[in-house]
Amino acid sequence: MKTENLGYSQSDIEKAVSILQLGGLVAIPTETVYGLAADATNEEAVSKIFKAKGRPAFNPLIIHVKNIKMAKQYVQWNEAAEILTKKFWPGPLTIVLPSTKNSQIAKTARANLPSVAIRMPSHPVALEILRQFNRPLAAPSANLSGKISSTSIDHVLKNLNQKIDAIVDGGNSAVGVESTIVTLTRVPTILRTGFITPEAVSNALGAKIANYDNEGPIIAPGQLKSHYAPKAKLRLDAIDWRQGEKKLGFGDVECDMNLSKGKSLSEAAQNLFNFLHILDSFNPRTISVSPIPNEGIGLAINDRLKRASIQE
Repeated sequence: MKTENLGYSQSDIEKAVSILQLGGLVAIPTETVYGLAADATNEEAVSKIFKAKGRPAFNPLIIHVKNIKMAKQYVQWNEAAEILTKKFWPGPLTIVLPSTKNSQIAKTARANLPSVAIRMPSHPVALEILRQFNRPLAAPSANLSGKISSTSIDHVLKNLNQKIDAIVDGGNSAVGVESTIVTLTRVPTILRTGFITPEAVSNALGAKIANYDNEGPIIAPGQLKSHYAPKAKLRLDAIDWRQGEKKLGFGDVECDMNLSKGKSLSEAAQNLFNFLHILDSFNPRTISVSPIPNEGIGLAINDRLKRASIQE
């Protein structure tokens, strides 16, 4: 299969939409990371995502919609969903809600769960594709399952060239880590940290928010213990550098690459996956990583690093 490189002109977007309508796979830009998109209502198309990524069937996909009205067709809406989507959509927040009774979302995309993980991205190219396609798209991160996420088309091609039909180049991802996921099926609970912090979600709802027990079953993407992993081992919270390691720094330290010399957590998130891709390309045995403050978006950075450090 030849992977076609598309830009974001109107004709290129129309081509991407036509591929999706035929049940094909298209990598699309979002503000978080690149997503591998297929028609979320087409079982055969969704199964192609799992095959291309080597993704386990028990791991559900995030469904992307063009607006709140479309979301309400596929999930059972509630007051908390109304509050959070009005504040944070379009943007890097995924909500998990019970599926509607006759939801057309492919069972494969839901991993046969009674719930759907759904979000409205803010990237203008993703929104235009969704607007023209006029159906929801299943779109997990555009990388091999368990490996480093893709924040540029180079990352996508390194992983998925000749495994997917096309890729739409929308530039580098602005946020750099995947969306925050919160389930609203019972007690509002953070399932995955992201750019939108637990504190921001809690403040919006005017209530405390729980954190999911990682020992529980997989009910949303990003919950696998080993995830986002480079080929090299990761040594976290490194305050010394050892011979032969590649050094990923944060703040005022000597290193091979620095997530943010000025200690900006937003900048660090934006650089995280790209710098891991670059350092891993040197084939080191180990990549050592400076301590990252465990606050704000640092919660998401540390979550990704912790999962990336677990070798399976």
